[in-house]
Amino acid sequence: MIKKWQVYDVNDKQVEKILKENSVNKLIATILSNKGIVEKEDINKFLNPTRNDFHDPYEMPDMEIAVERILKAKENNEKVIIYGDYDVDGITSITVLKSYLKDIGIDASYYIPNRLDEGYGLNIPAIEKIASEGYDLLITVDCGISCVEEVKKAKELGMETIVTDHHEVGDVLPDALAVVDCKRRDNKYKCRDLAGVGVAFKLAQALSMKLGLDEKSYLKYLDIVCIGTISDIVPLVDENRVISKLGLMLINQTRNIGLKAILNASGYKNIDSTAVSFGVAPRLNACGRMGNADEALKLFLSKDEEEVRELTTSLNNYNRIRQETEKNIYEEAIMKIEKEQLNKNKAIVVSGNNWHHGVIGIVSSKITEMYFKPSILLCVEDDIAKGSGRSVPGFDLHNALMRCQEVLERFGGHAMAVGLTLNKENVEKFKEKIEQIAEEEHIEQIIPLIKIDAKVNLCEVNKEMVESLKMLEPFGESNKMPIFLFKNLKIDSIRALSEGKHLKLTLKDNNVIVNAIGFNMGNLANDYRIGDKIDVVGNLEINSYNGLDNIQINLKDVMKSI
Repeated sequence: MIKKWQVYDVNDKQVEKILKENSVNKLIATILSNKGIVEKEDINKFLNPTRNDFHDPYEMPDMEIAVERILKAKENNEKVIIYGDYDVDGITSITVLKSYLKDIGIDASYYIPNRLDEGYGLNIPAIEKIASEGYDLLITVDCGISCVEEVKKAKELGMETIVTDHHEVGDVLPDALAVVDCKRRDNKYKCRDLAGVGVAFKLAQALSMKLGLDEKSYLKYLDIVCIGTISDIVPLVDENRVISKLGLMLINQTRNIGLKAILNASGYKNIDSTAVSFGVAPRLNACGRMGNADEALKLFLSKDEEEVRELTTSLNNYNRIRQETEKNIYEEAIMKIEKEQLNKNKAIVVSGNNWHHGVIGIVSSKITEMYFKPSILLCVEDDIAKGSGRSVPGFDLHNALMRCQEVLERFGGHAMAVGLTLNKENVEKFKEKIEQIAEEEHIEQIIPLIKIDAKVNLCEVNKEMVESLKMLEPFGESNKMPIFLFKNLKIDSIRALSEGKHLKLTLKDNNVIVNAIGFNMGNLANDYRIGDKIDVVGNLEINSYNGLDNIQINLKDVMKSI
């Protein structure tokens, strides 16, 4: 697949200014300049955020109302329940708010819908069940903003609702007592991109401020807030960066025995954003995908070592089952795509009988990454097809579904990721409609773009330089790991690994040799030979193996030198 390489234009004046005013090397100064972070105060806040960098929670819509209502519930000893989502963001949101409310004297219950039976968000049967149990106050976390009918039902049944959410707001707000969501059109809060757990954290901060409590009363939960924030792939800038940076520091000395256990189970030695994204999040998400999200919640809430061991084992098993299920669906989907030549379409829509709809989103992501085309996977059960889709930058998949409403029963999501339900009889019509929209949008003109932070000479690279890149962590959405360009490198050795899946190289520039690894790039071993001159783009990293540290390029793309 041809990819377009785009190198940032270096602003030499800005780089010199950054070097003069800050204790950083030229590479870090260049990357900061590329990000538009130039002033000394902004650089210090980016590299070394502190608890003083949190914004005032009372700038959020309806925060004052929410706080006053919760304190009224405390004073009157009312029954309170927290309703959250089944993913990591939802689980951590419930953990933080339930734990904090208990600290201030409110023993709140919780409700997590079953992903497979109930789906996302509030639902009427759940609201009726909660009301029948005599709850006075319902607080949503990481959901609720689109649940207009469900909130109305809660009100009819005598419950007051506080919605805390971070998702996009529709045309109508739910008729809740308070709607705390920074995506509201009347929002004045500086950071619009908090995760759901970030909003729950700000509610705890606001309550502490109102009660005159020490800031430790809410800051102690930053380890859990950090897990949800990084896992939900929100932009790691502004307040999200403060949360994740400080939270990772707290994680390394966490007192939460459940978090400790799942970190150990992940097998990562260094606890950073990568360990959270690829070690912790999949295990926590797996039980929700398989229909048992409350086990992840119990893990974080438990104070019993034996229970934590059992829950950790259970989460590992769910993750193993999820991986096996995902692998089987992926292989079946690829087989169908190749056999039916769906990869020649502008958009890929592939369906299968009784595919597990808890994991098809992950498979869709892999198919989109493989073919660089929007993909939608549909699992057909009886007369219903439930689907999950992922898109490519430049094609709004949610907008495409808006144009397919006549054949859909329900759908939701955003430009890059969607969920949908339709009748089996409409599947072929849906496929035709999506293909037509993709053609009209000229999707074939969208080319993958690799944004390159700087061109680097191999002779300039040393361990100290690579280690300095850690200053920019944690990496994630809107703060990607820096990508560098290396030109005219000679292939010293080349081979495929893992049955042809990955690519292993040693590259030479004069007398300097560096290792390079290209994951899922094993097919390139047939395209290049020892002695070829190539240009490569990739991340710089330290690879530790057998007690030795070596600089390595993690490849993102390769082309022959001109």
